[in-house]
Amino acid sequence: MRLGYPALITTPITGLNMELFATCMNTLLYLLRMARNGFPVPVKHLRQLAFTIVRQRSSVFQAPSEDEAIKPPGKNWPQAFYKRHPELNSKRVKALDWNRYDKNIYEKIIHWFEVIGKELQDPIIVPGNVYNMDETGVMMSILGSVKVLVGKDDSRTYRGAGVKREMVTAIECISADGRSLLPMIIWPAATHRSNWTTFPTPGWHYACSQSGYTDSKISLEWIKRVFHPQTKVQANQKPRILICDGFGTHESLEVMQYCFENNIILCRIPSHTSHKLQPCDVGVFGPLKAAYREEVERLYRGGADTVGKQHFTSLYSPARERSLTPRNIKAGWSAAGLRPFNPDRVLRGIQKPLAEVCIPQEGRVKVEACPPQILQTPVTAEALTSLRTLLEQSSHMLDDSNRHYVQKPANAAERAFADRALLLDENSTCSSRTTKRNVANRLDQQWSERRR
Repeated sequence: MRLGYPALITTPITGLNMELFATCMNTLLYLLRMARNGFPVPVKHLRQLAFTIVRQRSSVFQAPSEDEAIKPPGKNWPQAFYKRHPELNSKRVKALDWNRYDKNIYEKIIHWFEVIGKELQDPIIVPGNVYNMDETGVMMSILGSVKVLVGKDDSRTYRGAGVKREMVTAIECISADGRSLLPMIIWPAATHRSNWTTFPTPGWHYACSQSGYTDSKISLEWIKRVFHPQTKVQANQKPRILICDGFGTHESLEVMQYCFENNIILCRIPSHTSHKLQPCDVGVFGPLKAAYREEVERLYRGGADTVGKQHFTSLYSPARERSLTPRNIKAGWSAAGLRPFNPDRVLRGIQKPLAEVCIPQEGRVKVEACPPQILQTPVTAEALTSLRTLLEQSSHMLDDSNRHYVQKPANAAERAFADRALLLDENSTCSSRTTKRNVANRLDQQWSERRR
């Protein structure tokens, strides 16, 4: 009898079909459980997973013979498997910091809307006095992927470009009523050079840092030279709300003191949630960087070999005009659930963490008598797992010492099954090597007899 792989059962579930059906369900439940826990199984690993399950279903006391050898599933088996089960769906997912995973930020987002909601509902706060600032790094000469027309025999999937991996940081600030403040550009240098700003950018501010990123000094300078002068008249002595991320440079003592003296209320977005809650991130920076890449593309097509600091302002300025529009800015505030205030706009796109299972304490559960079950000695790994599950479900009736005694044989049995699987695998490998060696010896013997 050759063992098969989990498939759609169309005949009555008896005998071998029952075994296949059980394996199919076990595989399905395992995949759903891993996805629910945040570790979805890649499609490329599904064949090996099925191969492992089928090998566990093999006979406990003897390895399969060569005519009954278990073969790996075909290359199209994973696609056929998840198409047969509507509970599964294949999708391409991107890598994300585990700290930004939905179940790790859900409670943070709930708390954020409770805090910011109280501030925004204050009658003295108007949309024109609510701002969001953030830094964005711009790779000066990076190009995007474009669709081009080439000859049908051209197999190249790339195009030539002079890439200079140097990043400039821009501090942008937008208001809830659709306005944007003039930016501050941070050069990755020790000193500023005049030829970097030959393109006219009236009202822009510039700073330098060795790393190209902001620091406490630059953050304070931005508050004093950029934010306060450009928003003071609009505020008309009313409080201003400035929403920013939890970057340490935004929370220095000097910054908080200056904000207190000038009636600026700092609101800190929870850590690892800016990709969901920050209007600049969800509505502005994506179009801004796309527009900048288009400007770089235009410069390259005009004959430039590389993009340097002297080109940056002439490329970034038109990109800002095209992307920091009132429509994009308002869309960012709306997507962040802040204007109009609608927390459900964000929460409906986040998977709610599963409720914790409450285990009743001993003595508080009324246990009804159950009809006795006829248990059989487990001969497969699945049967052993099922028996252990039954034992664990019934262990609440035992005290701690007896529960400990029950777990020990179960652990020993699992180790025995694991050792047996390893031995069978080693036995199969040795058997295969012996067969190949015997075949080679017979060929050598036949060749020697012919030569005689």
